[in-house]
Amino acid sequence: MAEGEWARYWQHERLPGIDLLRAHYVRHMFPRHSHEGYVFGTITRGVEDVGLPGGVVHAGPGMVVMINPEVPHTARAGVTEGWVYSTLYPSSRVVAEIAAETTTIRGTAGFAETDAVDPQAARLIREVHRAAEEGNALAADSMLRIMVARLLRNHGRSLPAREPLTAGARDAARARAVLEERMEDPPALQALAAELGTSPFALLRAFRDRYGMPPHTWLTDARVRRARRMLDVGAAPAEAAAAVGFADQPHLNRHFTRIVGVPPGAYQRGRGVGGPR
Repeated sequence: MAEGEWARYWQHERLPGIDLLRAHYVRHMFPRHSHEGYVFGTITRGVEDVGLPGGVVHAGPGMVVMINPEVPHTARAGVTEGWVYSTLYPSSRVVAEIAAETTTIRGTAGFAETDAVDPQAARLIREVHRAAEEGNALAADSMLRIMVARLLRNHGRSLPAREPLTAGARDAARARAVLEERMEDPPALQALAAELGTSPFALLRAFRDRYGMPPHTWLTDARVRRARRMLDVGAAPAEAAAAVGFADQPHLNRHFTRIVGVPPGAYQRGRGVGGPR
């Protein structure tokens, strides 16, 4: 990390399904990636520029950023001093439970807006972090649910069902399945397109339209996700790197840190893997 930067990415043992990140980033830039669950973040100092499909959100203090599952996005500093923020990553299951109990939303709950000026929700996000860091799981869980229910009530909606797949979307889905299955030794774009009976540029366009990023960017993100699952159950970073197709552990470290925000070893320590926190 650059001088002055710090980050803690962790999980409280009595708050399953919720990851927490507090950090100060100055030069760090998150490449295009997505999450399996939701993202709720708030800035306490500085500005974060969040690149989303609808444009760039300039997030400052008092704002809450809400990102639905599988939405590709980037992040970087919006001012020279960077940004300090608190972020919560609840799983889709956790948000679905809250939505079912507190709203009339049908289907998969999501958010119509990507950002909102909501000082109370911002305060609740920070309070979840404070309570978790103090070991008060009851308070942290309670405030998380109050915060998510508030945002669902004010900004929630049913996420639209996927439309029937076009031929290009079907090719993109097939390409994704191939890359998932052969992650450690994926085919080149031309070979992948030939295998699917399409052309390289048609596949590039279809994949980007379907998943918001080109195949090689998606593959790096997917490799980091799979490495995270291995690290969660105690795999060594070098073992995870080899299993998901990175050239070596430094290669994993570089991409993991860019996408997750902390190195693999710090990630494991923050989740209590391999010893006490």
